[in-house]
Amino acid sequence: MADILDILDIEQPGGSEINRDTIIHGDKVKKKYVTAKAVKRPEGMHREVFALLYNDSNKDLPPLLPTDTGKAYKQTKAKLGMRKVRKWTWAPFTNPARKDNAIFYHWKRASDETKEYPFAQFNKQVSIPSYSESEYNQFLKSEDWSQAETDHLMDLCQRFDLRFIVIHDRWDRAAFRDRSIEDLKERYYGICATLSKVKTNPWSNSTTMVNGEKRIYHYDAEHERKRKEQLRRLFDRTQEQIDEEQMLLAELKKIEARKREREKKTQDLQKLISRADSGNTATNNHVTNNTDTSSNPANVSLNIARRHDRKLHKKKLSSQQRPIRTVETVTVEWSGIKFPEARGAGVWLRSQRMKLPPGVGQRKTKTIEQELRLMNIDVAPTPTEAICKHFNELRSDLALVLDLRSALVPCEYELQALRHQYEVLNPGKTLTIPAAICNGPENETKPMLEIIDVVGSPSALNNTI
Repeated sequence: MADILDILDIEQPGGSEINRDTIIHGDKVKKKYVTAKAVKRPEGMHREVFALLYNDSNKDLPPLLPTDTGKAYKQTKAKLGMRKVRKWTWAPFTNPARKDNAIFYHWKRASDETKEYPFAQFNKQVSIPSYSESEYNQFLKSEDWSQAETDHLMDLCQRFDLRFIVIHDRWDRAAFRDRSIEDLKERYYGICATLSKVKTNPWSNSTTMVNGEKRIYHYDAEHERKRKEQLRRLFDRTQEQIDEEQMLLAELKKIEARKREREKKTQDLQKLISRADSGNTATNNHVTNNTDTSSNPANVSLNIARRHDRKLHKKKLSSQQRPIRTVETVTVEWSGIKFPEARGAGVWLRSQRMKLPPGVGQRKTKTIEQELRLMNIDVAPTPTEAICKHFNELRSDLALVLDLRSALVPCEYELQALRHQYEVLNPGKTLTIPAAICNGPENETKPMLEIIDVVGSPSALNNTI
């Protein structure tokens, strides 16, 4: 019906149209909630300044005087009710800490009349020792201090609670000679120490109990004088002295840096020496690589012949006549592996003694472990005292055997090359070397030298080849 009235442009009747909402909700009026539009902060204005200008939706300026109308973070503490207010009275009171019985007045609750003045508990006093005439004559008598001076000192300590700066200021210099603060402290603590040894004093504040043992505080006056003198000299320094001290400190830092650098170089040198003593592993590896690349016997013989030719040419230049050949014994020192002693600060494990030194290469380490496995020996045994010693000796011997084996390989190649050269120069003849000649490290060079004497000079060998 409403659509037809709209099309014909006829006014609708005053009654509301019956629809689903009118049937369900009835006469309920819908509330319209108006959301206040937030004021946008102008660009370039800080947030704090904007909060001072507009603090609510009404754009009210902040009040010039503080008011309680606005909401705060905390509720007001004063809550007024219908209960009766407690009664306060203007009452007199006395302080138990005072000895003059002075009477003062203050406001207090009527229910607190019987309570003691609460601030009297903060009146803490230092207990000062006391002595009799006989105790002073027997234990405390001193040539530097008279009894009157001592009594005056103890009275000031009692009055001013051991505030020695005030005691020194109130010292009676008209009746007694002037004393320094160190002299006053030394005399007082000396009396306390003496009386604490003689009798048990509940006042003694110079004794402490440590693990059930009584310890007495001793005041070192001489140390205190030196300390104050050093502070005075430090305060009285001129600008030139301060600059000189800064320069000396800078030089000291440079010297320490150079010292650390020298120590580091020394440690590097020690590592190189230990690495060289462990068997010259780098040289042996180089020899092994050369033998792998020059496995051809002909190339080996040529290299050996040229090397000996250079040596003989140098000898001919030094002396025209050829001297009688003498076989020199070549001694090679083999030291195996030198295990460093474990000298570490604090607790250290015994297994560290079985750790190989850094001079042993990774290749040799793996070879030693492989040899140990072939002998059915554990690579990391239980590190007892005896096992550590014998295990290190065994690995040192294995390293020595490996070094000798690597040194024997080029010697066998040289011997084989010389044997081939001899057979080429003398067809139908074979060179036999007795086994006794090759036994012993001192006779390792004899076979090669005898073959050179039989064949001739290396240059003749090259020409023949």
